[in-house]
Amino acid sequence: MPTPDSGREWTDPTCPVARTVDLVGDRWSLLIVRDAMDGAAAFTEFQQRLGIARNILTDRLRRLVEHGILTTAPTPGGKRHVYELTDAGRDLFTTIVALRQWGERHAFTADEPRSTLTDLDGGPVAELRPASERGEPLAMTTTRVNKVG
Repeated sequence: MPTPDSGREWTDPTCPVARTVDLVGDRWSLLIVRDAMDGAAAFTEFQQRLGIARNILTDRLRRLVEHGILTTAPTPGGKRHVYELTDAGRDLFTTIVALRQWGERHAFTADEPRSTLTDLDGGPVAELRPASERGEPLAMTTTRVNKVG
């Protein structure tokens, strides 16, 4: 997997949240990752699902490959390629679920239709909540950021 470019201009070089947003935080990148998690692999699949302009999709796919979130593999015919999530891309699953759950709580009215995420048996997915290594619930008031310098 490519490593972050040490010469890159980071929004906040010592903050993991800022670096993550720098890598995948634009409007389209996480939606591309979401659709890859839902089975999209070909350029045309992403374009049809997202309704995104070709030039923007080309740029975002290129950047996601460069940053090691997606990789490419040739199709059986060899003329085209498909996109596959890398380990780093699959590791964004928890982030996608957290965004989904935040959206369910704050971006929809109670009676507004929306897609749902279930386990393979059709059961609900538990709400994500941070916990300490001891299993104790954590919140903004029970954590701190240890800044560099």
